[in-house]
Amino acid sequence: MDNEYFGDGHILGEPPPSTDGSPHGRPAVTHQVATAARKEQITRAAVALLGQLGYQATTLEAICKEAGLSSRRLITYHFSSKDELLAAVDDRIAADAEAYVGAALETSTGARELLATLIRANVVFIAGHLPQVRALQQILLNGGHGVLERHHIASLDGLARVFVQGHRTGAFRAFDPQVMAAALRASIDSVVPLLSAGLDPDPCGNELVELFDRATSEQP
Repeated sequence: MDNEYFGDGHILGEPPPSTDGSPHGRPAVTHQVATAARKEQITRAAVALLGQLGYQATTLEAICKEAGLSSRRLITYHFSSKDELLAAVDDRIAADAEAYVGAALETSTGARELLATLIRANVVFIAGHLPQVRALQQILLNGGHGVLERHHIASLDGLARVFVQGHRTGAFRAFDPQVMAAALRASIDSVVPLLSAGLDPDPCGNELVELFDRATSEQP
């Protein structure tokens, strides 16, 4: 059986965490690690349910069961509502995507190579994280526009900066960076059903690279 919490947030059967790291109580850092692990456990369960069963079936009770928790209080201690939990799910997936793409871009030089690597990395990330992408789609379809819009705008701004850099170096022809960023983001997002159906992400990414290489080039 899973641990339960007192009303003050302490775990039943464990000493309250010490704030100074003294031997008389569990150090605060240990409590923080445990809290982060619990949140990760809950968000993973929410992602799995959203992808498999959809938004309506992803209740706190269902998440509790999927995560192997004994009480929904173990969820509401960390997340005051379903909306707050789903916002955390979105934040986590966005952070994972940003970290993956960012790591891929570290060795890229020049705007055109940067653009090609960015496109391929996005496609590969989607292909390898289809349950997370389906979870985001469920959140969007059921009113979670606020958090998703924030991440969408941040993504568009990041893509636009790549195009601005290419303009400064002469790598790209003249065009509106925001419009091209929106077109690229929409193109990447549109291949989700194809990847879900089993399309190989490598040729998929290559096709998008070719498309936007032509779209941004001075030569027809």
